[in-house]
Amino acid sequence: MKIKTKFKDLFLIKENTYFDKRGFFRELLSENYLKIKFPFLVASYSKKNVVRGLHLQKIKSQGKFISVLKGKIFDVALDLRKKSKTYGKYYTCILSKKNSTSIYIPPGFAHGFQALEDENYVIYSCTNYRDKNSEISININDKRLKINWPLRKKIISTKDKKAISFTEYLKQIK
Repeated sequence: MKIKTKFKDLFLIKENTYFDKRGFFRELLSENYLKIKFPFLVASYSKKNVVRGLHLQKIKSQGKFISVLKGKIFDVALDLRKKSKTYGKYYTCILSKKNSTSIYIPPGFAHGFQALEDENYVIYSCTNYRDKNSEISININDKRLKINWPLRKKIISTKDKKAISFTEYLKQIK
């Protein structure tokens, strides 16, 4: 089931999950249903309190379909599409194995998440390949954005600790 949000082209997918005594089977992604191609597939593992993001590719922007195979994350999508009514605003949601919900984030957004359980396995289907030379990070604690991360303790990569402010990002795109 596709669930619309107030952000154009950003939506949640409530997936079919079938449980029995052996475990479960979950339908994650159907290109026929979404009408979007995803040539690049990646996965991440994060311990509790890890924050990844806010990441984007400036040149070869990626749409992302994100699902949690194990654990629970607080997911954040920051709209950076200049002509969008929600430009500069962000959308948050909880994705987990238990709620069987995924999110599709269209190109033009920065993305990040905070891992909420001890073990978190996240899978990303992307509409474009990774372009290391156009990757940037926006500071997760930027005062202008005011993202209310659920866990105070944060484990952040060295790369993300050097992330630029939202104001710096705006200066770069002028």
